[in-house]
Amino acid sequence: MTAQTLMTSQPNATADSDDFEFAALGEANNYRAALLGYFSGYLRGNVLEVGAGIGQMTAGLLENPRIEKLLSIEPDTGFCARLRTQFPRLDLLEGTVDDLQPDSDWNAVLSINVLEHIETDQEELAAYRRLLLPARGTLCLFVPARPEIYAPLDRDFGHFRRYTRPELRGRLQRAGFRIVQCRYYNFCGYFAWWMNFCVFKKRSFDVAAVRLYDRVIFPFPNWVETHICPPPIGQSLIVTAIAE
Repeated sequence: MTAQTLMTSQPNATADSDDFEFAALGEANNYRAALLGYFSGYLRGNVLEVGAGIGQMTAGLLENPRIEKLLSIEPDTGFCARLRTQFPRLDLLEGTVDDLQPDSDWNAVLSINVLEHIETDQEELAAYRRLLLPARGTLCLFVPARPEIYAPLDRDFGHFRRYTRPELRGRLQRAGFRIVQCRYYNFCGYFAWWMNFCVFKKRSFDVAAVRLYDRVIFPFPNWVETHICPPPIGQSLIVTAIAE
């Protein structure tokens, strides 16, 4: 997050939403592996991870032999303390992309479930482009999709929005990116989110349900989406875009 938007986004989140979000998503092993696998061809050289959280993606990044330098950014002091304990050798910046010194050429910026937390998201995309431009690097971006399934839980998480594909493409192009791919992701998850959090208006994840979805339901539809046909809608949008 940028310094300015970090301040404005705080009232949009409940105090402990991050904790119950991370606890449930800790069960989504196949889901996380699929995301990193999708971006794997671009995660090489110097990689910047924006919004490391408690390190659920960081662990996989540290195991990637193609990444020569990894810098993780996280604005939350408590999460940074957890990261330092879990990954003592991690190069970690407590802050935002605005706090970075322009002393590295970044081959990739990884931003997973971050942009929706930022009120001035167009400025954030412009900041990513500035960081990537010297090396013509790639933005690996993942955000929640489809405004019609914006639920009370989204508000609890501090989400300002869910994106449509045309909307996100437009913002990326205005920021100066050439889009390689921008597609919907997790077709089944769209309906699961709508039912649980829009219809029944649940305000937390069921950890056992997340584990069941990740182990039993997610793998085959994800294989179809990846290898045969991208879905017409999905719970999220997944993007690769080159800074130009």
